[in-house]
Amino acid sequence: MFLPPYLLKGTQAPFKKERGKSRISDQRRMLRSRRASQEIPRHVAIIMDGNGRWAQRHGLPRSEGHRRGMKRVREVIRAASDLKIAYLTLYAFSSENWKRPKEEVAFLMRTCEDMLSQEIAVLLKDGVRLRHLGRIDELPETLRRILGNAMDVTRGNQRLNLQLAFNYGGRQEVVDAVRRIAADVKAGRLDEKEIDERTVSGALYTADIPDPDLLVRTSGEMRISNFLLWQVCYAEIYVTKTCWPDFSKAELERAIRAFQDRQRRFGGLHG
Repeated sequence: MFLPPYLLKGTQAPFKKERGKSRISDQRRMLRSRRASQEIPRHVAIIMDGNGRWAQRHGLPRSEGHRRGMKRVREVIRAASDLKIAYLTLYAFSSENWKRPKEEVAFLMRTCEDMLSQEIAVLLKDGVRLRHLGRIDELPETLRRILGNAMDVTRGNQRLNLQLAFNYGGRQEVVDAVRRIAADVKAGRLDEKEIDERTVSGALYTADIPDPDLLVRTSGEMRISNFLLWQVCYAEIYVTKTCWPDFSKAELERAIRAFQDRQRRFGGLHG
């Protein structure tokens, strides 16, 4: 965003001091108004990457990177709520992450259990509705129970819709959707000739959730890693080199400003 020279720190305003204070206040109000009038993405999805690299750079065990990453989840949820984002989807554990060492996987399961147990009251207080994306039946029984309880008690919240993609894979989501559609066709509930994009969208884990407007990936990797393959077809993509444990509200605001600077066409043209 361009600022005139007299708003830059250390420069002299080209008018008298008394008038300068008023002019600067007016300019700041104008900038705040312009920012407020710009579109906030309705749905932001984040690939939370870089916990291990962050830990390595700081000479710490990977578990500490994951612990700091969980702390950052709490802060980003609050930031999204403050920014009036309606839907926030966080990619926390992929279906491929089971390939990691058993000790690391067990730590991630326990950490997620602890965080959800501690945060349920906060989610309720802040008006956050929690939903899970992925195959919940493959998770440990304790985590399934805690997730189920958190989803039940927050079901009526409306300020922020939080989707936690845990044991999630984009391809497995499509496979599960195809199975649901095939079952409906076999049972006579659906004519195969009526299958269209809306049918597929309605069979996904995200059936009643709008597609992401903005996809954010931390730690600099240039790939979407099997995340929301159907849903991100027209999402704006923002990649930052910042690792997830360092991703702050200011970083989220930068991603939103980048989104606001782009012209979304959805395959069409703008004049």
